[in-house]
Amino acid sequence: MTGWKVNVDEVRFLPELEAPAEKPYPFLYAITITNESDETVTLRGRKWVVREDSGDTVVVEGEGVVGEMPVLEKGSHFSYNSYHVVADSATVVGAYFGETDGGEQVFTRIPEFRLMVP
Repeated sequence: MTGWKVNVDEVRFLPELEAPAEKPYPFLYAITITNESDETVTLRGRKWVVREDSGDTVVVEGEGVVGEMPVLEKGSHFSYNSYHVVADSATVVGAYFGETDGGEQVFTRIPEFRLMVP
């Protein structure tokens, strides 16, 4: 299936967000997922891979996104904000996984983006 699009709307360093001492750099990111296909898709899960410049890699997987499993009808979109903490600048990649009303398993990649520690 084609037409399921992900846009990274914003990535911002926000030092006022809570972060542990070992990963003191919090970043907000804003994502929009748009269904440009002719089928309704339910977002079922995601997988993020965060590779810090130091060599550390963190994989984040789970059901839904921000506690939701949004249903994206033809032409609709779902936007959300979240944040991630790092010890060093990092590159982020990943994918969202979904299911059409017909039961087809689908996925779309998250465009690569950077968390640049100032």
